[in-house]
Amino acid sequence: MKHLLFYAFILFSYASLSAQGVGIFTAGSDVGNPKLKGSSVYNSEEQSYQLKGAGYNIWFARDEFRYAYRKIKGDFILTADFELVGKGTDPHRKTGWMIRPSLDEDDMHVTGTVHGDGLTVMQWRTAKGKEMRDPEDEIFTPKKNFTTIRLERTGKTVSMSAAHPGEPLQFIGSYTPEGLPDEVLVGIFVGSHNADVLEEAKVWNVRIDRAVPDNYSPNREGFLGSRLEIINVEDGTRKVIHEHKGRFEAPNWMPDGKKLLFNQDGSLWTIPTTGGTPEKFNTDFADRNNNDHGISFDGKMLAISHHRQGLPGGGSTVYVMPLKGGALKQITEKTPSYWHGWSADGKFVYYVAQREGSPSYNIYKAPVAGGPEIRLTNNVNTHADGPEGSPDGKYIYYNANPTGTMQIWRMKPDGTGQEQLTFDEYNNWFPHISPDGKWMVIISFPTTINPNDHPSYKRVMLRLMPLTQAGAPRVIAHLYGGQGTINVPSWSPDGKQLAFVSNSE
Repeated sequence: MKHLLFYAFILFSYASLSAQGVGIFTAGSDVGNPKLKGSSVYNSEEQSYQLKGAGYNIWFARDEFRYAYRKIKGDFILTADFELVGKGTDPHRKTGWMIRPSLDEDDMHVTGTVHGDGLTVMQWRTAKGKEMRDPEDEIFTPKKNFTTIRLERTGKTVSMSAAHPGEPLQFIGSYTPEGLPDEVLVGIFVGSHNADVLEEAKVWNVRIDRAVPDNYSPNREGFLGSRLEIINVEDGTRKVIHEHKGRFEAPNWMPDGKKLLFNQDGSLWTIPTTGGTPEKFNTDFADRNNNDHGISFDGKMLAISHHRQGLPGGGSTVYVMPLKGGALKQITEKTPSYWHGWSADGKFVYYVAQREGSPSYNIYKAPVAGGPEIRLTNNVNTHADGPEGSPDGKYIYYNANPTGTMQIWRMKPDGTGQEQLTFDEYNNWFPHISPDGKWMVIISFPTTINPNDHPSYKRVMLRLMPLTQAGAPRVIAHLYGGQGTINVPSWSPDGKQLAFVSNSE
């Protein structure tokens, strides 16, 4: 496997990491006093987890394994990628996620487990000291060799999903453990299934998310914490470079490739791609900026969407200014207008807007030098959004739902030649084209959401699709996010990385 960068981050209000912490986990420990002592190592530079552990098994009435863990209450989502290192000794060596009330060797637990022979299973012990039964206390997957394992608790029910590289998560099953307390230990583990052998596991892209109910309203009930992440497009490894207890959104990559630009609290901010302290970016008088902003292809101009008070739809208005600093120039007079893209030659901006009291959103373009706006789509009862120009100037990519599901489309810059590009059950939004024009990244929302909406705090995917050859979208990230995750162009200048925002309470 290629060298991987790993990272994990979580916001908890009720506990802080101790000096003996292992990354996001409070501690690492052997459970069940195995004959061979294990280890839990977190490499802060590589942001990786390495677990070594022994133990006769995780089964019957007691367990032996290595565990990196922390306490958590309420609902949560546990997601990570797992690999057992080397050929191993026993085909039933195992790694994965585990939820249990304590470190007692005989305590109840629920695990999402991948074995050395590829067997992937959801398993549990029903109560402290109880014998685990086969097959009553497990759910087998019909497929093998899953890499991504997710366990999540909603109310009292624990569910498991798993995915192969590039694929959506597949639901494995659920179990409602009676007697599992509200506060539990959650963590990653490795067990050798052989008391005389140490086995090793690598774990990366570890995320522990505090989820909220599907009907949660951030505007009414408050915003969750935000993580600014960078992902390697080729291998899907992710790194968190900045986090905040409140909301920030929508990173752009600055032309030098060394900083990111994002919006927070009505202003724009820059931060080094290696992390650090954000610096406020001067946008002249505009202090009510939303998450629709971006830089021209030549790196010289910045477009923003700033709200003017007392105007229809919240008053979002498109402006442009020199990226190096200067006065804003207003482009759109009618509101609301939300910027999403530049033409390749920098002469036009592309945006989505509502006009003349219509509830529908349509795509427009307007000349930067001045002049009337030009309507490019003609929706009456449907929605179009996210227009982004291609680097070669041949197309505008966008999302629209004339079929009833939000899908990705493209058209010529004059609005002709509209063609649909994605055809699946997901609601696909915000196409972003790589600098070489060969790839498109999109954010895919669940089938259960309103196809006119791109809400916050959902289980979403980032997917990559080829544009110069045949191929379906493949998943590069499973995350908790949505609104503000990837609303704007966010490819690195070299086309090797993307920046995005994920969320957790």
